[in-house]
Amino acid sequence: MSAIRTVLGDLRPGELGVCDAHDHLFLCSPQLPGQELNDASAARAELEAFRAAGGSAVVQWTPYGMGRRAADLPSLSRAAGVHLVCATGLHQAAHYSPRLLDELRGKLAEVFVSELTVGIGTSGVRAGIVKVAGGFHGLDAHARWTMAAAAEAHHATDAPIAVHLEMGTGALDVLDLLCGELGVPPHRVILGHLNRSPDLAVHRQAAESGCWLAFDGPSRAHHATDWRMPDAVGALAEAGFGHRLLLGGDTVAAGARSVDGGPGMPYLLRRVRPRLALALGEELAERVLTDNPGRAFAAEWGEAPP
Repeated sequence: MSAIRTVLGDLRPGELGVCDAHDHLFLCSPQLPGQELNDASAARAELEAFRAAGGSAVVQWTPYGMGRRAADLPSLSRAAGVHLVCATGLHQAAHYSPRLLDELRGKLAEVFVSELTVGIGTSGVRAGIVKVAGGFHGLDAHARWTMAAAAEAHHATDAPIAVHLEMGTGALDVLDLLCGELGVPPHRVILGHLNRSPDLAVHRQAAESGCWLAFDGPSRAHHATDWRMPDAVGALAEAGFGHRLLLGGDTVAAGARSVDGGPGMPYLLRRVRPRLALALGEELAERVLTDNPGRAFAAEWGEAPP
């Protein structure tokens, strides 16, 4: 049976509710010194603010080795009354030490599958997506390695693969690799950050493949193209791809949380949703925030191979 794998167990797609399809409660990286998301109290406050704004679910894209604090997620989910999906996967090489990457050589797919089917560490929390990343207008050897492992994990479990597109670029290269060379069905691939490169022609080509297109933000670092997002979403909807669109907040730094003075998770429902509804209609806004995530993050979960 198709289900969404949350930190509290599997959920029917129709039970997910209004969903922030790409965000972070916890995240640490040497690329973001001093901006770590590592405060459980702040994470709970952010979730509660999101819930008060009408939100029901958050998909956390923080992957392996970046401080995702999987053991804390079940209690946060219960306390805030918000469904949470956790990620396995691996980001760009710059976010990790060479030693850690060396330790993962030869066993990356095994790690992903284990975290999807058995649990993350001793937490017992199972991941519900695999998150990987491309490069700026291309794919380096690290991206190809991680995507090959993600594809292997998908084939073992049916897990969705969520992809960080660097500055919104490289979407077609990612699809050529994952769906062409590696055989992942396009409807199991979610492309993130498309608003950061508002190339409507590329968006249309990606949508025609059958993948999911996630428009996320705003954030302090990537707000410059946010105002173009309704136009990009509208163009895709008018072309018949409204059923393939997702929205997320992508809070990656402490200063971007609403509890710390930023837009945070509630902004998605407080300002972005009304803006979309005004431009494109309430029906499309509801579909993008509720119906589409329920389908995008559901999988026919298999078990790890012996």
